[in-house]
Amino acid sequence: MRRRPSIHLIGSRLRRVRARKTVALAAAGLGLLGFTALGKPAPWLVWNASASAPIGLYRIAAGALARGDLVLVRPPEYAAYLAAERSYLPRNVPLAKRLAALPDDNVCAFNDAIIIGGDIVARRLKIDAEGRPLPWWNGCRELGDNEVFLLG
Repeated sequence: MRRRPSIHLIGSRLRRVRARKTVALAAAGLGLLGFTALGKPAPWLVWNASASAPIGLYRIAAGALARGDLVLVRPPEYAAYLAAERSYLPRNVPLAKRLAALPDDNVCAFNDAIIIGGDIVARRLKIDAEGRPLPWWNGCRELGDNEVFLLG
């Protein structure tokens, strides 16, 4: 005569299967959390709230740079300090800027004109909206291999 499993045994087996699935899902979730903590994932969507580019949601895409591209950059330390001190932008917020010149381009600044490749591409301000003087330079330079010139 064949014995049939009791209901108690079947219920116990189901609990073990559920427990294994729960443990497996928890381990997978912790693994994903650990992965994001170890390797900082790069954002692929960014909200721009500054006036340097049209306000809105932007998708980040990798690729070759071209003049006119909108790029996301962290300002140099002195510029980040000035922006935070004057309440232009919090210290750790990246800037959205237009790519105006690439390596080997000639960039000049005279009076209020920014000149790239012999063409006036922008006019600069001497003071901000609060009447404070803005950083100012005059002269020309050819951009190096790892340099670009941004506007906006």
